[in-house]
Amino acid sequence: MNTRVAEPEDAEDIACLVNTAFRPERFFIDADRTNPEKVRVLLQEGKFLLVEQGGTLAGCVYVELRGERGYFGLLAVDPQFQRAGFGSRLISVAEEYCRAEGCQFMDLTIVNLRTDLPAFYCRLGYAESGTLPFPSDQQANQPCHLVKMTKPLA
Repeated sequence: MNTRVAEPEDAEDIACLVNTAFRPERFFIDADRTNPEKVRVLLQEGKFLLVEQGGTLAGCVYVELRGERGYFGLLAVDPQFQRAGFGSRLISVAEEYCRAEGCQFMDLTIVNLRTDLPAFYCRLGYAESGTLPFPSDQQANQPCHLVKMTKPLA
């Protein structure tokens, strides 16, 4: 399992991986989660950390430094590699990166309709810390909001 920082030329592969991994969200939003252009914009704000298995992109996570807080999102693992520890490994690498940059906390957001996710993140030390409105640039077919989760890194 090799990890590396994404380059701009990885944008298409990252977008494809994220859209494949986020298919379970199609019950409430009937659109791709991202595209190569959005990935390139995010690469100007933060970093995508990638994990590869046998030369194949197996997973990614977006990480952004926000003062004393780190943020991660777009955690995506190729379905053929899911439930094999790639997601947890990516979170660990993201936390290590933010900790090394002086962050005291790590934040993430999940959609409240993904009821399977809070337990996963709680097992990794995250706790719910508030809510946010669902992004206005995404059209959900039912009412929903984002749940903020936080973990101390110290």
